[in-house]
Amino acid sequence: MYEDKLWKEFSLFIRLRDSDADGFGNCITCKKKAYYKESHAGHFISRRHKATKFDEKNVHLQCVACNTYNAGRQYEYSIELDRRYGKGTAEELLQKSNELKKFTKGEIDELTKEYKEKIKQLKSKKNIA
Repeated sequence: MYEDKLWKEFSLFIRLRDSDADGFGNCITCKKKAYYKESHAGHFISRRHKATKFDEKNVHLQCVACNTYNAGRQYEYSIELDRRYGKGTAEELLQKSNELKKFTKGEIDELTKEYKEKIKQLKSKKNIA
């Protein structure tokens, strides 16, 4: 699928964004410390919903256990979203996920380019390889 190229860059950006200068971040749901290369970019609203798939508020560093074996711990995720971004954020994402969205090849190319640049900036700022 053409979106896979974008997902690779977006996922890396999310994990770097949510990491410290040494590449470690806390899981959004259980707060366990995880290295960015060994963690996931976990969605609050499932990535099958295109309208929120690449929404930066919908995706955060998440440990493998929470994302894979605990179904994303959606309840805890929603509480943390509202704490970070303001009350009602989880509900707003839920509403947005119901919108129909289809990415064009041009949009995907542009977003991929944008996230590659964001990754480059984060890596140089954080001194992460």
